[in-house]
Amino acid sequence: MNGFEIILPFLKPIEHLILDDSISEVMVNGPDRIFIEKAGYLEQVQGVTLAEKFLLVAVKNIARRLGDDVSESKPILDSRLPDGSRVAAVIPPCSLSGVTLTIRKFNSRHFDLEDLIRAGTLDRPLANRLEDYVLKRNNVLISGGTGTGKTTLAGMLAKFIPDDERILLIEDTAELRLQQPNVVRFEARREQNGFPAIPIRDLLKASLRHRPDRIILGEIRGGEAFDLLQLLNTGHAGTLSTIHANSAKQGLARFTSCVLQSGVELPYRAIKTNIGDSLEVVVHIERRPGRRFISEVLEINHYDPDADLFDYRVMYAKADQT
Repeated sequence: MNGFEIILPFLKPIEHLILDDSISEVMVNGPDRIFIEKAGYLEQVQGVTLAEKFLLVAVKNIARRLGDDVSESKPILDSRLPDGSRVAAVIPPCSLSGVTLTIRKFNSRHFDLEDLIRAGTLDRPLANRLEDYVLKRNNVLISGGTGTGKTTLAGMLAKFIPDDERILLIEDTAELRLQQPNVVRFEARREQNGFPAIPIRDLLKASLRHRPDRIILGEIRGGEAFDLLQLLNTGHAGTLSTIHANSAKQGLARFTSCVLQSGVELPYRAIKTNIGDSLEVVVHIERRPGRRFISEVLEINHYDPDADLFDYRVMYAKADQT
């Protein structure tokens, strides 16, 4: 049974939107405002309404089928379907315009380099440079906003990892699909049904006992950045990770902030010095209506504590074409 078969019985009025492969996201902003993302563009769907009571019952039933719960005391749902698609909802009173439901569909297609070149995400010279970074075992951080394609880009870069290397993939929610023969996949777990949470930090620490040649960290959100930094500083080269940020430089700042969230007592400049010594490349990806593209690539040289600045070279910069 795929994920959509679980939720479709409760969402018949928008079933055609969920099953349309050209639609990547379905967004319900209350009973009579439905939006979709299609080919990178947002558009409102006309002529479709969902009664508020029906929508609330639907979300509660979906949560129950997914082993979760939504109620006035627990008004937020954030769950994953078996195929990797995400179902998120917020119900009143926290959602003021009625039930808010967002279905982010997992694309099971494995994008390759040629797909991204044709889509304009990057050109061939840049692709060759990124491949060199991976083959040289540089530590690469991919930054970008929500929905920019960080995971897709990470998956593409991971394809450059040779088949004879052991890859340990750690994600908050399993999304990446790697084709190499020796891949170990760990997924974090939230507290649920009486079981304690297993955070990314614990999985990252456990990964060292499994002889990884490469570590791929799906997304840096908090204190696990410190543990990753420790790995980078002790010789674990060739890592790939992603982080939410609005620019490559902000990606470095966000990484620093996440390290500070670890609770480890380290001077601010010492943290940034460690980042400058171990993180080698930042790749920033952006989204504009109808397209996603790599806008910056920075090569990090070191951190200057006196000036409180990272020294880097801009290896690629794409002019804003809005």
